[in-house]
This record gives sequence, C-alpha cells and structure tokens, in this order.
Amino acid sequence: MIAYYTQDTDFVFKGKQFNNKWLRMVAESEIKRIGDISIIFCSDNYILDVNMKYLQHDYFTDVITFDYCDGDKLSGDLFISVDTVRENAKLYNTDFNDELNRVMVHGILHLIGYDDHSQKDKQLIRKKEDYYLSFREALKG
Repeated sequence: MIAYYTQDTDFVFKGKQFNNKWLRMVAESEIKRIGDISIIFCSDNYILDVNMKYLQHDYFTDVITFDYCDGDKLSGDLFISVDTVRENAKLYNTDFNDELNRVMVHGILHLIGYDDHSQKDKQLIRKKEDYYLSFREALKG
C-alpha cells in the first residue's frame, strides 16, 4: 500500500490512484512488489531537519529514502521536499509535476536497490528514471 502525507506544507498531491498504478508497474518491472510505502511531502526546512537528525547531512535535498524492504517487498518512507522540487523544476526548465514524478520514481528505485553514489550509478539510475517516466506517459493513454 502506498500512503501519502504532508508535513510543514500545504501541498496537495492529486492523482494518487494513477500514481499508485504507475509505481506498482515500476516495482513489478523490477521483479518486486509494493509493500508499505509512505510518501511524505514536506518543506525544505522539514527535510533539512530529517537529513540532519537521521543522516547527519547539513544540506537541503529533494528526496530522502528510508529503506524498510523485506526480500522482494518494497517498504519505506520517501520524504520529498516540494520546495526543492519546485526550485529544481525551474533550474532544469521542466514542469513541476514532471520533476515531482522523477523524484518519486528515484525514491522507488532506491528501494529497489539502485544507488547514485558513483558516476556510473548516477547514469544508470537516470536511465531508469527516464524509462519509467516515459512509461508513465504511455499509461496515460
């Protein structure tokens, strides 16, 4: 089950059913299944607090993924700063919703086991993001 929450923001996420269908398809394509996933939309300040408290990182970020997976069942928490997503959409000259979808699938890919520490890992996860974002568009019909 995928559940959606907000912390320290008035952001409202629309299209949860379609998003759940898409993220289930991503998981199944990677031979995984959705367990309990919480997607928490929050502010920059909130994600900074999470980053400092749990990861000892003193910087803003767009997404933090906490992995509670068990075997092929994906479970975890995705903290997503809507403030940073909005800024990144401007920076990369893309639509806010497109950037938000990229960040969500990025978090799911982390739960699946993809990393982004090395340049090679970053290239692979970006390819996966692009692939699943194009699949999202195809699902819309």
